[in-house]
Amino acid sequence: MKVVLQCASRKDPAAKTFLAGDGRRVVFVAHPDLVPRAANSIHARPDGPSGGGRSWRERLVAYNKAPAANPLGFLPAYRLYANDTYVALVERFGEKDVYILSAGLGLVPAAFLTPYYDITFSASADPWKRRRRDDSYEDFRFIPDDGDQVVFLGGKGYLPLFCSLTAALKGAKTVFFNSAERPDLPEGFTPARYRTTTRTNWHYECARTLAAGRLNDLR
Repeated sequence: MKVVLQCASRKDPAAKTFLAGDGRRVVFVAHPDLVPRAANSIHARPDGPSGGGRSWRERLVAYNKAPAANPLGFLPAYRLYANDTYVALVERFGEKDVYILSAGLGLVPAAFLTPYYDITFSASADPWKRRRRDDSYEDFRFIPDDGDQVVFLGGKGYLPLFCSLTAALKGAKTVFFNSAERPDLPEGFTPARYRTTTRTNWHYECARTLAAGRLNDLR
């Protein structure tokens, strides 16, 4: 079984970024043109140009091909976020079977070296951070089509991206939800209600329950 958990807005304070030629931090956002001016950083879209004919996304892929070096000190995706639920999932299932659904990058494995970014699907976020449904992204889809069951833990804002990135996978796809109504899912996706009185960020509670071994019937 592979577990996919949506990303979080709060990042580890030690998270690093790419650096521009003048030494400023490069922070990925959804709409750089809307960011208030900042002297110590520049803002870019992940698919924007990084120089040398490559996008920042392409540069990140190249960076991960030599992870032993990691000169910029990027954190693996599961350690990028301040919430310790990601670590709990990796401790339970291992790096190879845990994935992060990132609003900025797409579907990445837990160990993928990931720079700090500030992109979300949250409707309450600042306008430069919010990724809109019609924004164009070359999202990563680093998950093998090996027939394994895939379980998604996340809010409804992230559900369309999860479905689009995993629709072609052969394995069963289970989507946990906590809304009053069952989500409208494409063929091949099965809803599973997680009952809890928690309303905000309920998916972390669900993920911790799974990591604790109390949802083993999914296997």
